[in-house]
Formats: sequence, C-alpha cells, structure tokens
Amino acid sequence: MFNCLVIGSGRSGTSMVAGTLSGAGYFMGDRMMSSTSINKKGYFESKNVEAINEDILSKVVPPRPRGMLGNLFKDRPTRYQRWLARVPVGKTIDCSEDIASRIETLTERQPFCFKDPRFCYTLPAWKPLIKDTVFLCVFRHPAATASSIMKVHSKHKYLYSLSMNFERAVEIWTLMYQHIIQTHSKEGKWLFVHYDQVLSDQGLDRIEEFIDGKVDRSFPDKGLASVEANQPISSKAREIYSELCSRANYQEANL
Repeated sequence: MFNCLVIGSGRSGTSMVAGTLSGAGYFMGDRMMSSTSINKKGYFESKNVEAINEDILSKVVPPRPRGMLGNLFKDRPTRYQRWLARVPVGKTIDCSEDIASRIETLTERQPFCFKDPRFCYTLPAWKPLIKDTVFLCVFRHPAATASSIMKVHSKHKYLYSLSMNFERAVEIWTLMYQHIIQTHSKEGKWLFVHYDQVLSDQGLDRIEEFIDGKVDRSFPDKGLASVEANQPISSKAREIYSELCSRANYQEANL
C-alpha cells in the first residue's frame, strides 16, 4: 500500500475520501480534528499536519496588521484560516530546516495518509521528503465548493474575522487547483477524482487500484451532497474545472 496525500480545496470532498481510507491501515496523524455540525462524520485531518502547513504559509501569505489597521485587511487570513488563503501561482514555497525535521518525524510512521487543503500550496515543501507517495486530488464544481465555503464561514466563529464572499471563494478554489495542475502534478503519480465519482463503486475501484489497498465503501454518503452549483463562476474557474474533469474522465451534463 502506497503512502498517500489527499489534496484538494476545502469543501470539495477531501474529508469524504480520507474517510474511505481511514480503515485501510494508514497512519493519518496525531491530534485529529473533531467532527462538527458541518462535517458530522469527521475531517480525518491531523492538527500536526495543519500546524506544519500553517507555518509554511505564514512565510508566504501577507500578515494582517494588528489593531485597528487590521480592519482594512480582513481579507488576509490569520492562524488556522489559511486553508482559505490566496497564493499566486509561481510563488516560491520554502522549507526551513525546522519544517523539514517536523515533516520527517511525522512521516516516519508508514504507510501514512495525510489530508489538508493547504497541501494545494505547500506540497513543494513536502515532496522532497516523502517517498513512495501517491497524490489523490479530489474536486467538485467550483460553485458548489464556494457555496459550501460560505456556509462554513457563517457557522464557525474562528472564521468570522476573515472577510469572505462567493467570488473570493471561487478565486481560492481556482488558485488551489491551478497550483495542482500547473505545478504539482507535473511530477509524481496522481489520480484525479470528482466528488460524484467517489459515490460510485467504479470510482472507489479506481481509488483502491491507485493506493493498492482497500477502502471503506460504506463511508461515502450521498445524502450529504446537498450543495447546488447554480451560481455563475469566472471563465478561469470554468477552464480549470473542465481540465480537472478531463483528467478524472468525468463527464458533467452542463459542463
């Protein structure tokens, strides 16, 4: 069974995929996130992985000024909000000796499976330090993802200080998958899966073959896929989504 990173924008189905892998024998990290009213079945995301990626992004994402001046920069995420960061494609992602040491310690237990939306940006810091690892990219329609981000933003207090709207959420989605398509996926073994494909036996078959292991077929819940994708999105988001669907061999009726 290969080591695996589950990669994709937040609210795109990464938790569902990680949940199908949670019983496969993987080490998924320590200090796991608790379930919430938004993700009742769990996130399958390690706070140690989050902390590493937050520290990487803290050197990349412009900080929000303290005090009253910070009110002018509420679009800049602070600690633990950086899964909603906007990092330009081509931005250099450095890996300090301290970060490298923490990654090496975390990846000593194998096979591992880690999931974090921030991997969309921070993967260059991890890649040189992980071996025999495959990359499972999960996505869904950008309008559905953006709508779900807005729902999470309205319900979780730790996000209240971050300004967010639908258009910005689509921009975040677009940037994350641009990094994956234009940079990360040029090297390594990748599988692209649409959210809807994970709800089918055929999609789960593909994942099992990819990781060389077994998934929990009872975990995906069709009843949770309730967000509609009916708001307009940017032409760039449509272009990226079309490319992702092509890589996943997924045909959407209204694409």
